Amino acid sequence: MGHWFVTLDASLKARWQKAFPDAQSSTADVVEQHAKSGDLVWIASSVASWPTLTQRLVPMGLTVVILSYSPHDKEALKALDLGARGYVHTLAAVSVLEQVALVVSNQGIWVGQELLAKVIGGSFRALSQRTEAPANDYDDHLGVLTERERGVALAVARGATNKEVARQLDITERTVKAHLSAIFRKLSVRDRLQLMLKLSSTNERVVS
Repeated sequence: MGHWFVTLDASLKARWQKAFPDAQSSTADVVEQHAKSGDLVWIASSVASWPTLTQRLVPMGLTVVILSYSPHDKEALKALDLGARGYVHTLAAVSVLEQVALVVSNQGIWVGQELLAKVIGGSFRALSQRTEAPANDYDDHLGVLTERERGVALAVARGATNKEVARQLDITERTVKAHLSAIFRKLSVRDRLQLMLKLSSTNERVVS
């Protein structure tokens, strides 16, 4: 798997090269000609054409990650909506870049834990406010959970961290983790992102 970094001046930062010794620099009009299916393309959001470039690269079998000096939820949502698998700070540490590459190359999504909670949790709260249906009656999904598990699942879906969930429900973080393991198993999801998306889409179906 090759790594391509698309910037305005086709330059490579030292941390990018340290994370991926085989990294190659490119411009928007060149990467399409040389990147191969399976490669990972990192595009700086300072490149004005990053949205259209992302839309062209994804169908080619390329994995796209957007790099931003000022990450924010609206841009992150736009990137994911266009098909990007990751969204990360341009100056992310080498270890973070390596983790991003590992996650997205295995069909995962990366936007960072804080931004993830804000983006998905915000969407869930907005949907919740638009429906009169009680939170624990959204769907049969929640029906398979115990009352405590439902409380944990809904808190996580709204963007709460394990520590915040523990404080809200007056339980320990260890107990929160145990409940999450059971929730993931019962709802057939792998992680918090999938849980958030499942409950958000469930709520949306009720609203519509």
